[in-house]
Amino acid sequence: MENYQSIRISALAEEDRPREKLLLRGKANLSDAELIAILIGSGTQHLSAVDLSRHILKSVDHDLAQLAKLSVNDLKKFKGIGEAKAISIVSALELGRRRKEADPQKKVKISSSADVYRLMRQELQDESVEYFYVLFLNRSNLVIKKQLISQGGTSATIADPKLIFKFGIESLANALILVHNHPSGNLKPSTADINLTKKLCLVGKNLELPVLDHVIFTDVGYFSFADEGMI
Repeated sequence: MENYQSIRISALAEEDRPREKLLLRGKANLSDAELIAILIGSGTQHLSAVDLSRHILKSVDHDLAQLAKLSVNDLKKFKGIGEAKAISIVSALELGRRRKEADPQKKVKISSSADVYRLMRQELQDESVEYFYVLFLNRSNLVIKKQLISQGGTSATIADPKLIFKFGIESLANALILVHNHPSGNLKPSTADINLTKKLCLVGKNLELPVLDHVIFTDVGYFSFADEGMI
């Protein structure tokens, strides 16, 4: 009997080839149609699983993002795709989406207040109410976590020290940076901002989780407590 590993792919039945090809050559060598064919298992009387998969892909211009938008009922409209096969395709694409979301993102290094301002622009630009965030950093000043603490009205928000340091300890952070916005565009820290910063700096010092900066964000610029020698 011919050794399993020496079977030529061309000698296999069309619908069995993707499975064997994956085993013999690796998953990266399979086309999108071949991968889908493995999911659906079999085709129709006139179409192999691979050809049926090609037909499905052609309907969405070979765009996997568009394929992922199809529902079970949408897929069942293709001859040869029953509920079980449609569910397999939908489930696989959903797993792919979740895998992408779970991919570790490249950590941002904070070397200056300008880095903080650039990092927080996406969250705080054009906002009409105040938001209070904390950036938790590791020993290399890489951002471990960007945490929303609270949001308030047009002129104030509340930052609970217990909540802030709870998140910091849970994140195993080595330092933190406070960030909140002034929707008014006023760069000057309020008395409340100054008092809160002093309080959090003291708590951080006692917990060996130092506050490196407090950045006040506006759409036209920012104010840094560290840059101004206030931390």
